Amino acid sequence: MILASMAGIKVFATGGIGGVHRGAESTFDISADLLELAQTDVAVVCAGAKSILDIALTLEYLETNGVPVVGYQTDELPAFYTSKSGFGVDYRVDTPKELAQALKTKWDLKLKGGMIVANPIPAAYEMDPKIINDAILEAVKQQNEQGIKGKESTPFLLAKVKELTGGDSLDSNIQLVYNNAKVGAQIAVELSKL
Repeated sequence: MILASMAGIKVFATGGIGGVHRGAESTFDISADLLELAQTDVAVVCAGAKSILDIALTLEYLETNGVPVVGYQTDELPAFYTSKSGFGVDYRVDTPKELAQALKTKWDLKLKGGMIVANPIPAAYEMDPKIINDAILEAVKQQNEQGIKGKESTPFLLAKVKELTGGDSLDSNIQLVYNNAKVGAQIAVELSKL
């Protein structure tokens, strides 16, 4: 985000944002992504927060820091590997043009910070919620048993989930990144017209 902002790039696509880790009430493990979103004028197109995280606390942290969470053609925050998390978004927007207009208005009003554009994984690549949630719970259990904390948490959890799903989670991850890049490009084109 910082480099995109420095280069004048207003729309950035990624897989999923970092956030508040499970158990953060005792570890204070909160991704720097969230603070950066509050202070850097870049829209981040993503498939929600990585589902290894505490999604409810991540949304609370974003709200506290004034970062709007906008659902692209959805009323619900995607949960990375699945299109549903059980948590709503702040606003729903259905076209790249509407998103571009919202971004331009935000920044024209000098409202500092970015915006989350929550773009669900395409249905064809979505994982079965039970399979992915069971894998995440097992990965978190193993993380705790092995005492893995801090910066090592996310790489460990993602690798463990990939292992537990037989690589299916990686396949889904790749497809959702392609989808986010496509939507991000569409938004950037519309923003360049304004």
